[in-house]
Amino acid sequence: MRVAIAHNNNPETLKVVARIRELLAEKEVVCDDKYPDIVITVGGDGTLINAFHRYSNQVDSIRFIGVHTGHLGFYTDWRSTDVDKMIDALTLRKAESARYPLLDVTLITEAGENKHFLALNESAIKRISHTLETDVYIDDELFENFRGDGLCVSTPTGSTAYSKSLGGAVIHPGLKALQMTEIASINNRVFRTLSAPIVLAPDQWVTLVPNTDHLVMTIDGERMNVRNAKKIVYRISEHSIQFDRFGHHHFWSRVQNAFIKG
Repeated sequence: MRVAIAHNNNPETLKVVARIRELLAEKEVVCDDKYPDIVITVGGDGTLINAFHRYSNQVDSIRFIGVHTGHLGFYTDWRSTDVDKMIDALTLRKAESARYPLLDVTLITEAGENKHFLALNESAIKRISHTLETDVYIDDELFENFRGDGLCVSTPTGSTAYSKSLGGAVIHPGLKALQMTEIASINNRVFRTLSAPIVLAPDQWVTLVPNTDHLVMTIDGERMNVRNAKKIVYRISEHSIQFDRFGHHHFWSRVQNAFIKG
């Protein structure tokens, strides 16, 4: 077993990282930041998302474990006070993982360039200070012409993040589905959209054909300026992310703790 540790630099986090390294050394576990079997992230959801993108080219062979040193997150199962139990579970129990869908994003430019991205949570397109106009295709069939601030396509795990703030549904990550939510759509006598979130089946895809030569696209919150986009295609990736499953937390408990309990 080879383990990498990804973390932020908060003082509390650094104390936890030091303890994890001590425990791993006692168990004679090899630390390997380059080709790990397991990535332990210490911090919050942002730390885990950053680690996912760091190891995205190895995502099929890595299991992730999240330790939170702040507020409870959706990707961080373990509290900082439980790292001894976590290392025991990691080294003494048979490995078991839960696989969750990822978002595949293909950007095709007018010049014929194809750029591919993987997202754990979501990807959105917007225009700054202007209305975004884009044709929306589902399975290559024109569905609507969208006008508004933008559109967001999310994974089930991302349904509790930006998509939820846009009015999207919370989707269990065991479902292999994509969700598209609108960002301040224009609806009047001239322009009409569905004006509701759309959930797509595993074998379906969304294609956006923007009517602009300049837009902003985000991948898990990371912003990039896009020029001369011919189309952007969103579908469920053939890859998935694996989380070590220890059985002490489950998705709806996380939702309850994050949004309902005080």
